[in-house]
Amino acid sequence: MTDTASNDAARGHSTATLFEASSSAARACDPSVRAVWPGARVAGRAFTVQGIGGDNLALHRAVATAPAGSVLVVDLQGAQHGHWGEILAVAAQQRGILGLVIDGGVRDVAEQQALNFPVFARHITVVGTGKEHSGQFDVPVRVGGAVVRPGDLVVGDADSVVVVPASAVAKTLDQADARVAAERRALAALRAGVTTVEYYDLSAAPGTAVKPV
Repeated sequence: MTDTASNDAARGHSTATLFEASSSAARACDPSVRAVWPGARVAGRAFTVQGIGGDNLALHRAVATAPAGSVLVVDLQGAQHGHWGEILAVAAQQRGILGLVIDGGVRDVAEQQALNFPVFARHITVVGTGKEHSGQFDVPVRVGGAVVRPGDLVVGDADSVVVVPASAVAKTLDQADARVAAERRALAALRAGVTTVEYYDLSAAPGTAVKPV
């Protein structure tokens, strides 16, 4: 899958735009779950994986099972083990998987950046794993404090990882389109010399008055 295909899932919108446009439907993951290499971005429907921290058999099985165009979203209880690396990234790319969001650890960051395979994780570590627990797929999981269900839209970028429930995706994307249009109008005004106080009419906002001394 190309970057364009990935971006199409969210119409190219950032996590900040989607979160603010979602009318509280979207959920943001804990900031500790973040891009492991600069510039990583992913957007696609969640293929959820419930595994056991310190074991990566579920990830090998998920790569062989998940449909092309999906994002692996994996609950490994924040375990500080290198559950995922270059081998799995190459295998995932060959299967058309768009990226990985994992509440746990990964390794081989430089290699995955060279592959342009987006990974969002809680830890980077070389500590090894076992291969004993097969895991569960297509079940609700909790990643970075956010509940993710199969088919939810998952978007990750430099700011965050955001999850939009499947039932709210269409409405959220339309609202995000409108928000981007409004922000473009604001930016044009600011570049023309208008201040943010003037544009957003903040001069009369509660609590902004300063008493004379």
